[in-house]
Amino acid sequence: MKQLKIIGVGLLFGFLCTGSAMALEEPKYEVIQADGNFEIRKYAPLLVAETLVDGDMDEASNKGFRLIADYIFGNNQVADSNAAAKIAMTAPVTVEPVSKKIAMTAPVTVEPQVSESNMQAAQKWRIHFVMPSQYTLANIPKPKNEAVTLREIPSKIFLVYSYSWLNTLSRVQTKTDEAIDWANRKGLKVIGVPQLSRYDPPWTLPMFKRNEIMLEIAAP
Repeated sequence: MKQLKIIGVGLLFGFLCTGSAMALEEPKYEVIQADGNFEIRKYAPLLVAETLVDGDMDEASNKGFRLIADYIFGNNQVADSNAAAKIAMTAPVTVEPVSKKIAMTAPVTVEPQVSESNMQAAQKWRIHFVMPSQYTLANIPKPKNEAVTLREIPSKIFLVYSYSWLNTLSRVQTKTDEAIDWANRKGLKVIGVPQLSRYDPPWTLPMFKRNEIMLEIAAP
């Protein structure tokens, strides 16, 4: 059953993309420092559609993807109108662990459930899509499903660790630990919880998959 759910989400992702992943808009950023697969990036402000869901990483990713896909496919309402609109798909799709102890009404202050870097123990996750750059909170269609919310994220600096292949939970945890270790060796202060960003549909060959572990850091 779990495999069928993953296949279903994969087909939905492909339908949303309707073309090459290279055509999808991505967040704007400036590379401050590069070292192999590691980069320090300064991201421009973002507008995201997000949802909080329970389960392990795969379950939460599938459920969250469907909820936000439903929103951008048209389960929304255009401002000052009864009409709906289809919103373009962007990349990546990002997932991060959050604490069960934090109410869903306070998403800005959420933390990982067990520790700041523990992806394996988390059972609640935030999944978000970055909205196309032409939208603001004032003009973007509003979600009809209360499980999906819109949020502005100010400019931030991230340590980004890029890698390919498949994302098992243990591998994501290993990559997260490697990113944190690199940050510590460089004297960087991690101030945010780990995020996993995925850019490709599920049928992409593993060696061509583009994945990123993102850690918000204080300005170096």
